[in-house]
Amino acid sequence: MELQALFEKHNVYVLIPTYNNATTIAQVIASVQAYTNRVLVVNDGSTDNTSEVLAAQRNIAIVSYPKNKGKGYALRQGFQYLQSLGARYVITIDSDGQHKPSDLIHFIENIDKHPAAIMMGARDMGQANVPGKSSFGNKFSNFWFKLQTGIDMPDTQTGYRLYPLYLMKDISLFTNKYELEIEVIVKSAWRGIEVVAVPIDVYYPVKEERISHFRPFKDFSRISVLNTWLTTLAVVYYIPKRVLFGVKKKSYREMIYTSFKAPHEPLYIKALSVSWGLFIGVAPIWGYQLLVGIPLAHFFKLNKAIAFLAANISLPPMIPFIIYGSLKMGEWITGHKVDILSRSISTFTLGDISQSLWIYVIGSIALGVALAIAGGGISYIIMKASRRLSKRN
Repeated sequence: MELQALFEKHNVYVLIPTYNNATTIAQVIASVQAYTNRVLVVNDGSTDNTSEVLAAQRNIAIVSYPKNKGKGYALRQGFQYLQSLGARYVITIDSDGQHKPSDLIHFIENIDKHPAAIMMGARDMGQANVPGKSSFGNKFSNFWFKLQTGIDMPDTQTGYRLYPLYLMKDISLFTNKYELEIEVIVKSAWRGIEVVAVPIDVYYPVKEERISHFRPFKDFSRISVLNTWLTTLAVVYYIPKRVLFGVKKKSYREMIYTSFKAPHEPLYIKALSVSWGLFIGVAPIWGYQLLVGIPLAHFFKLNKAIAFLAANISLPPMIPFIIYGSLKMGEWITGHKVDILSRSISTFTLGDISQSLWIYVIGSIALGVALAIAGGGISYIIMKASRRLSKRN
């Protein structure tokens, strides 16, 4: 079946956001039209002669507005327009000529295999002329995406993607610049939408010929703020939710069994991993416990899976008890009384600790150390006894 017929069969459109790419946009459109006439161009307030170039094109849909608002805003406008047409999928491609329309086939031919997935065009970041900032930025983005979603992706910054629009109608997106391409895949993954990679080729011109609207300081700062927010949400809600409800009980038991079994790993490393997880789970850095704890577990060469499991002592149902225990420990160490301890544990909130913050911090550290010593010691004794029994049998 011809590619054009596949576009119609799956109800797919190609979306090209553009800003001041008048020198390349006509060629990109013509190259895409060699495969399909289902093309939408969003003119993001271009100030060059992009409008005149687009007016001369045939068989394309155009969304245009006078003021530049960013790539993310352009994508959102394109999504909304295509959803109003009833489009089922959209493939986004950049207007600077770096993406090759011949790679459209890699997305279209995988729809039957992954009908409910976002497909990410995976570039070869080791090829010649790849800007150093792009390679670093991609590795940086891949790390945060995996932390936030648990999904390992080779290229999370690619603009060449296929989106299942019919699954994304209820996803709220609020960013307007380059960071939207991060926001949309993280929030989609949290909704259970599959995210897969497909190989693509890409053309990087020599440095003197590159046209980029990416502003390193401003855009990287926005991306960092977004990643901080998404990671906080992931740590306090989506990671615990995925562990509790997204993993089958059998798989969860297998993960625990495999982590603690690990025959070639010393028992003291496993026990220290339990201790570290318990300590970081109680530490007074709510929202950043796993963000800090897991990288440090890796640095200290501990068992990250065991540390993660132990850190889940701070799951929401346990928070009131942890706060209460921390405040009681703080009272005992400092000799100062805390008024809110006369209330019911079930009514505790994080805001309650603000009136006695220093007592809480001291108490939580002390409680974390106590739990780490007790939990690590008990786990070591149990694992050693279990190993002895297994050897006898």
